[in-house]
Amino acid sequence: MKVEFWVVGKTNFSYLNEGIEIYEKRLRKYLPFKMVVIPDIKNTKNLSHEVLKEKEGQVILSKIEKGDLLILLDENGKTFTSEKFSAWLNQKLQHSAKKLIFLVGGAYGFSDAVYQRSQQKVALSSMTFSHQMVRLFFIEQFYRALTILKNEPYHHS
Repeated sequence: MKVEFWVVGKTNFSYLNEGIEIYEKRLRKYLPFKMVVIPDIKNTKNLSHEVLKEKEGQVILSKIEKGDLLILLDENGKTFTSEKFSAWLNQKLQHSAKKLIFLVGGAYGFSDAVYQRSQQKVALSSMTFSHQMVRLFFIEQFYRALTILKNEPYHHS
């Protein structure tokens, strides 16, 4: 199964980009993995947060195909230990979907339509992180989960 990690907008922090690139490269050794950057909405100065979420949601939903499994990274989602996330991920990877998509929304979260289209929500912590930082945290945890499944030493190093 293909796995894609979707994020809204670019990050301008080089330290985050460096870390993301390291784990993105490592992940490709385990499975077909791709990071997709959904472009920021233009001319948002006069838009409310709700309207911005709706516009981002329309763009996101236009890119999702019928058989895709959509998992939102959301502060109200299910939390896991690394080991339990690994087991959960293993189940998802056995699913018959064409693509498994993990999605980080913009600064204000997701539209109602995106929530309705998703199959599940996952939280990285009970704490709130910036949508920029979540990218690195998630991709590292995803890599960790795969090393746990392969019984490799990364998890304990």
